Amino acid sequence: MPRRRALAAATGLATGAFLSLAGTPRTAASAPAQGPALAAAAAYTNPVIWQDFADIDVIRVGATYYASASTMHYSPGAPVLRSYDLVNWEVAGHSVPVLDFGAKYDLNGARGYVRGVWASSLAYRPSNRTFYWLGQIDFARTYIYTATDVEGPWSRLTTISTPYYDAGLLVDSDDTLYVAYGNTTISVAQLSPDGRNQVRTQQVFSTPSSVGTLEGARFYKINGQYYIFLTRPANGQYILKSSSGPFGPYTMRQVLLDLRGPIPGGGVPHQGGLVQTQSGAWYYMAFVDAYPGGRMPALAPVTWTSDGWPVVQLVNGAWGTSYPSPTVPTPPRQVTPMIGVDTFDGTTLRPKWEWNHNPDNTKWSVNNGLTLRTATVTNDLYWARNTLTHRIQGPTSTATALLDFSAMRDGDRAGLALLRDSSAWIGVKRDRGVTRAVMVNGLTMDGNWNTTGTGTEVASAPVTGGRIWLRASADIRPGAARPGTFSYSTDGTNFTRLGPSFSMGNDWRFFMGYRFALFNHATQALGGAVRVMRFELSVP
Repeated sequence: MPRRRALAAATGLATGAFLSLAGTPRTAASAPAQGPALAAAAAYTNPVIWQDFADIDVIRVGATYYASASTMHYSPGAPVLRSYDLVNWEVAGHSVPVLDFGAKYDLNGARGYVRGVWASSLAYRPSNRTFYWLGQIDFARTYIYTATDVEGPWSRLTTISTPYYDAGLLVDSDDTLYVAYGNTTISVAQLSPDGRNQVRTQQVFSTPSSVGTLEGARFYKINGQYYIFLTRPANGQYILKSSSGPFGPYTMRQVLLDLRGPIPGGGVPHQGGLVQTQSGAWYYMAFVDAYPGGRMPALAPVTWTSDGWPVVQLVNGAWGTSYPSPTVPTPPRQVTPMIGVDTFDGTTLRPKWEWNHNPDNTKWSVNNGLTLRTATVTNDLYWARNTLTHRIQGPTSTATALLDFSAMRDGDRAGLALLRDSSAWIGVKRDRGVTRAVMVNGLTMDGNWNTTGTGTEVASAPVTGGRIWLRASADIRPGAARPGTFSYSTDGTNFTRLGPSFSMGNDWRFFMGYRFALFNHATQALGGAVRVMRFELSVP
């Protein structure tokens, strides 16, 4: 049967014949775990997360699922998501606490836009009950971080001089650590028992010219077979299989190509990982290019052929917009929603927040409110430190921030932005003792991520007192440029539109999607501050 016809077949052999991974999908085979009564929910819809979490690596440890994602220049990096059912997810922590890979990640003389944390790998090692994150930075070297709890603390285990591009980490059944990596030329490395050094590396596969580029490796051992799961950006997924060990030889099979995805206007689901539930069912979590919002995780069940190849289960020849929910034990608790209100209670930021580059930690604090003291004197938001970002919820959502601006100084600029390589914001300007609410657009970068426009004020209104509610609404349905709109309020109830609609572009080359961003920077001198008392992300 031709591969495309096999792919389109919505039937397959029972997965029970191919069950192997009772723990994480990177460990040896064992019997399916016995646990609490399984809860069978009705159905789920794709995308399972309508926020920008790309290059997903997904594992299961016991009854809990974890996923890691790319974050580029945002800090902390490599968020770890947690779920108990593969459908409902929360942000639990970050594997890379700070981007300490050079001054450019501090916005110190250089910038790290679209660098930083790319496709990386998350694994769990049962022998020492430790999570491992592995990724290369700037094509220079590979870093490994470890933690015994995904919430942290995470610490750097080692630095390896070989840059493992788009790597997948495998914990073999004998506890040996292997890494599959590469672009077009795929290699496998073996690490030392402590994971600190490379013992061996060897090319194991060269992608045929008829396929083109393969990257985004994920490495598995299933029923004694070794698999390297690879993506063809941005429209295909392939898999390599070896019966002779981790160093091959490998044979290749197409998993999907030009498959219609579950988000109207979005791309082909690709890149990501395979994971097995406690009951033995298999799933593939991929991402869908869906700009201007970014790359959204989607989930589909997988069956296996009699000779050990995965088959994505389709609905009417496409990745389904809906499937029966995975049969899993009743979750121990509800996960923390990715939308809702944050009043910045306590003294730490919740893990859903990420800074644009590393922050200056002397210039911000959390204590029943977020205080942002000016950290940079600049007229360019892209150079301003301590800009705090939050992913946008699709298909449309609204962010509302309550800002106390009473401690601003002349020349300060603070507000709420729609941030990407083309940006706009609503906020407060203070000049010569006068405070105004303004809407600014025209903040732009070129293809090398250099600033080409620092913004133009297009609307303003006088404000008095010391507080203002700022609101940004974003339509991130893919397929075209979409509008973002801004408004403000002096009482938190009645909002006034300010400025024209802002067109959020849907080009993919910045990789990360648009984000809401809270900022405060100086244009004259440091010393001013604002306090964000409340932030709410809501959907219609």
